[in-house]
Amino acid sequence: MTVPFLPPSSQRRHRFGALYWVVALLAAALAPCAQAMRIKEVASIQGVRSNQLTGYGLVVGLDGTGDQTTQMPYTKQALANYLEQMGMTLPATGNAAQLQLKNVAAVIVTAELPAFAQPGQAIDVSVSSMGNAKSLKGGTLVVTPLRGADGEIYALAQGNVVVGGAGAAAGGSKVQINHLSAGRIPQGAQVERSVPSPLHEGSSITLGLNASDFQTADKVVKAINQSFGLGTAQAQDARTVYVNAPQEPGARVRMIAEIEELSIEASRPSAKVVINARTGSIVLNQAVTLGPCAIAHGNLAITISSTPVISQPGPFSQGQTVVAEKANIQIKQEPGNVISMPSSPQLTDVVRALNTLGATPQDLLAILQAIKAAGALNAELEVI
Repeated sequence: MTVPFLPPSSQRRHRFGALYWVVALLAAALAPCAQAMRIKEVASIQGVRSNQLTGYGLVVGLDGTGDQTTQMPYTKQALANYLEQMGMTLPATGNAAQLQLKNVAAVIVTAELPAFAQPGQAIDVSVSSMGNAKSLKGGTLVVTPLRGADGEIYALAQGNVVVGGAGAAAGGSKVQINHLSAGRIPQGAQVERSVPSPLHEGSSITLGLNASDFQTADKVVKAINQSFGLGTAQAQDARTVYVNAPQEPGARVRMIAEIEELSIEASRPSAKVVINARTGSIVLNQAVTLGPCAIAHGNLAITISSTPVISQPGPFSQGQTVVAEKANIQIKQEPGNVISMPSSPQLTDVVRALNTLGATPQDLLAILQAIKAAGALNAELEVI
């Protein structure tokens, strides 16, 4: 391959031009790009929702791990009602009244009826013991009607319970892995009635944002109007967007599908610090910033020890031996150093500054609240 000859100045300009484009490409690659999200990830169609179903049933076929009917009389009553439906009546007195149904357990059955579910569709159910059954492993759920909030039956559940655990007990010792008093039945319920949906009612559809945010609502409206024409969408508030839609069901479904795939630029989240007071977990998002402040942190340890002291009576005094306790209390306070924390505009700087304190997560709960009260933490504190 023949390389054309370039004068020195031309060669320098050529090298500088190539270097310029390399730097420009690297800057473009390393520059933080705005995250694009689909509308279906930030909003949902109002009226398109699932419904909760629940029912009371019996699990039979257990290996002696069912309810103790002497303590759970409703298990025996439920079984008597079930047998009565099958044409069998148990006498109220005699041996039947003393039934010990160790292979039967009373359970609560729950399921989620998805949107647009039609009769004949199978759904998963969860089975949970409501008595003192030791395990549901190997049991079979008898036919259980599942009702909605309106009291109507929407599905029937039945099948073998799958329990993801194991356990054994002998000689007073017990070993158990996972939970044995709850399980699932995959495809264990059959839908008997559908729930009417308001999707095709009216001349518009309503988008409900997952979180209240005026910027996101405005971006959703702009994306829809840009794709379907000005005036198609209108924001009612920070969480509700009205969209004019065609009346024909097929055209409306097609429009909803296209709206869900529209992309919008993700809004910068509000600065928030989430604190779990029970576990001591602290989560900060990228928008959290820290202003300059000074913190003094020290540990106070209080130790209380108790030593038994035995007092023996003198000989022939007919006294009694007395056992008392002597308490010893020690207080140790470590010196607290005043630490100057500079302004931190990025999350990594905030984490690094908090790590310099050497405090435990439980200590950080109080430290962050104090920093917020002092006005140096630019974030919202949320305790869960």
